[in-house]
Amino acid sequence: MQFIGTDQLIKILQMSIAPVALVSGVGLLLLSMTNRLGRTIDRTRELSERARAEDKDEQERVSVQIRILYRRSKILRASIILAALSILLTSVIVFCLFAMYLFHARLHVLVLSLWTLGIGCLVLSLVFFIHDITLNLQALGLIVREHVGTPPAE
Repeated sequence: MQFIGTDQLIKILQMSIAPVALVSGVGLLLLSMTNRLGRTIDRTRELSERARAEDKDEQERVSVQIRILYRRSKILRASIILAALSILLTSVIVFCLFAMYLFHARLHVLVLSLWTLGIGCLVLSLVFFIHDITLNLQALGLIVREHVGTPPAE
């Protein structure tokens, strides 16, 4: 292994900026997703306790909400896994960029493939996240219909 010059090190760092920025942004998104998952789990626990103490009609309404929350939790889990995978793939890209310059390795195809997979995972994660938000609004619509009659126009 030969010593890296300053110019070469600057090139490596410049090429690493986009992947590192992506990791940072997806990390914040991941934080939001895990908070949403925690809220669905907490709400499910609350409702399951309430269902034990209520009458049969109320138990059925609570049961519907619990099923929706469980479905949302599974969707959020998929979204979180895909976001974390995107971060992992992007981190490997940074490692590969340094390996390309330190060891003169030809990893261009690997880096491009990892970038494509990472962005693909991020896109799928966001699709699942949007699906969770849609389910959340549908569940809210059930509650509004129950108490008000019809949900307000969107």
